[in-house]
Amino acid sequence: MPHPVPTSDQPPIDRLRAIMHILRAPGGCPWDAEQTHESLAPHLIEEAYEVAAAIQGGNPDELVDELGDILLQPIFHAEVASESGGFTFDDIANAISEKLIRRHPHVFGDSDADNPDAVISQWEKIKAAEKGDKSPEEKPFLNQANDGIPALMAAQKIQKKVAKVGFDWPDIEPVVAKIREELEEVEDALKSADDEHIAEEIGDLLFAVVNMARKTGNDAELLLDAANRKFVDRFQKIEKALVDSGNSLEKATLEEMDVAWETAKNPAE
Repeated sequence: MPHPVPTSDQPPIDRLRAIMHILRAPGGCPWDAEQTHESLAPHLIEEAYEVAAAIQGGNPDELVDELGDILLQPIFHAEVASESGGFTFDDIANAISEKLIRRHPHVFGDSDADNPDAVISQWEKIKAAEKGDKSPEEKPFLNQANDGIPALMAAQKIQKKVAKVGFDWPDIEPVVAKIREELEEVEDALKSADDEHIAEEIGDLLFAVVNMARKTGNDAELLLDAANRKFVDRFQKIEKALVDSGNSLEKATLEEMDVAWETAKNPAE
């Protein structure tokens, strides 16, 4: 027997919570019912990227849809936790509310922070105090390689942090030179046929390219995401062009694919 559909005459967030509860309950959805915090983690990351892509696309309707998908994630996690007597969605909302109040004393208290840099500095100090972090004299400035975030994002975060203490090139020219240097080291490593050395040098090259993105005011993760999407779009055009000509990806030669690629890349020519 079907479950009754939660009506829209209640607050939207309450309706969403009611739907999630039904999906996890007996007689609900088998897929939703078997999910755990661990199994949901990849979906949260994926949804965050899709929100970023929607923002880049500039379509408000698509952004609303993708933000809805990401809003589902804390609702889902709260439902999973509440079933074993853990936290609830209200706990999540209350926790972030209290954090925002604590970390904005220039808004809710008598602190002074009249520009974005001052706000960030104040936020970091409050965050460190809350976490009981050691003093700068006792703790390394760079404490870890990442915070469980993708490697490109972590690299840019690391570079941005060390730049705050002056460990940064003043302009773009040395960054370009560094990329050339790292590329030459990759080429030298390739001649050695040492797989471990090759991998290390490619990693150094990627780190240098991330620095280029940062110095030009770009986000390396979003740039690579955009490049991935562009490649997929062009490859789909290659496939279509081959099929339209009676050919296929499986049968086409590399030369034929190259011709189709150039056409997809420069359609006006």
